[in-house]
Amino acid sequence: MTSEQSKKLPDKPQTPSTAYLDYLSEKIATDARRSVESTEKGKETAATAFHGAPSQWHERVVAVVEQLEEDLAQIVRELHAHPEEGFAEYQSSALLVRILEKHGCQVDHGCYGLDTAFRSEWASQDFEENTHPTIAICAEYDALPGIGHACGHNIIAASGIGAYLAARQVLAENNAAARVVLYGTPAEEGGSGKQLMIEQGAFRECDAAVMVHPFNMDVAEHAWVGRRFLKVTFSGIAAHASAQPFMGRNALDAASLAYQGIGLLRQQMPPSDRVHAIIADGGKRPSIIVDSAIMELNVRSTMIPTLVDLSERIEDIMHGAALMTGCAVRIEWDDNPATLPVRNNHVLAQSWTRAQQGCQRNPVPAGVVPDTVAASTDFGNVSQIIPGIHPMIAVSDSGVALHTTDFAQAAISPAAYRAMRDGSIGLAAVVLDGVYDAQLLQAARVEFEQSGGQVFATELF
Repeated sequence: MTSEQSKKLPDKPQTPSTAYLDYLSEKIATDARRSVESTEKGKETAATAFHGAPSQWHERVVAVVEQLEEDLAQIVRELHAHPEEGFAEYQSSALLVRILEKHGCQVDHGCYGLDTAFRSEWASQDFEENTHPTIAICAEYDALPGIGHACGHNIIAASGIGAYLAARQVLAENNAAARVVLYGTPAEEGGSGKQLMIEQGAFRECDAAVMVHPFNMDVAEHAWVGRRFLKVTFSGIAAHASAQPFMGRNALDAASLAYQGIGLLRQQMPPSDRVHAIIADGGKRPSIIVDSAIMELNVRSTMIPTLVDLSERIEDIMHGAALMTGCAVRIEWDDNPATLPVRNNHVLAQSWTRAQQGCQRNPVPAGVVPDTVAASTDFGNVSQIIPGIHPMIAVSDSGVALHTTDFAQAAISPAAYRAMRDGSIGLAAVVLDGVYDAQLLQAARVEFEQSGGQVFATELF
């Protein structure tokens, strides 16, 4: 080891991040406060003080959605029968655009630099951007390789379209001063389509955003973890593995040490953090000391500070593995943009819950489903720049997991069509409540600002 290398080695232990303990302390305090409020106010949370839109508006939404059911069912059915992966949803996006145009909507297809993205808006004649609310609805429609719509994006697409068409019609009938924007967002599954759209200006005109996701139970506020993508290339020196192994520097050894280092790190990781790794290239022949090895990783955490901390620790492991084996290392983060944790807005989630109770559902509140039962979504990036909700709606029993063939079957079952209907009604109801009740939308904004305000992924990594 050179004197220059020794200068870079730590001379004292690394101070652990307190982000997870800070989160636990805040969560305990918040849960305790809500428990007291619930007891003192007859088991009503602060959000239920907002009345939202009149019952006649909500009843009209139900009627409009029921009139749309044939078109929405076509979306569920055809997307499921013809699954398309991210950035290649040509047939799927075209179908959604045709249905929107059938109902008199103007659609910008192929926007934000993405062929399969689209945008449609309705605005009242007296709409003023700095005075009246703008609420966004998201539709997803990409599928998974090999197992199709095993994440139920066919239902997400139908619910987003149904909510948009119903909300704009009811708002127009009641001369409401507002704007509703529908975003067709490609490539949620690993492509971070919403972040790419944000970078081109999407969502920044909006006061809130809503979408719904199929699941194995009804959840008002579900945990979604942030995710970063990492590619690591170790470079060594090839040599004959028998005759002159001492003349080589083994890149596969470096990758193996890095893999083991990640395993040892897990003891010190917060319970909701996740690291998944593969050795994508570990050499071609066992008789040759490997001169190039490639690892690919996903790094996930429920909070932005812990995601940053975990990223730094993973990078340290890679440098350490290279140092131990005499190899070089190249670290490439986020070939696809990072996705951030979803910041669920409690005020908007209460509006969703009331609407779902009207559909004979009872979404469980935050904290019932453990944070460890969590995946990632690029809606997290949206929820970090404006108030948003990403509730879950049941299409199966609790034993069926996302990204399985069983869930793909559930996404075309009778329960899927019911979720399509109830999801459309629920999202439209949140839009109407936010438009009609200015105090509700203001409270959602106050909650958003108190929880940290705007955070852009491009400013973090």
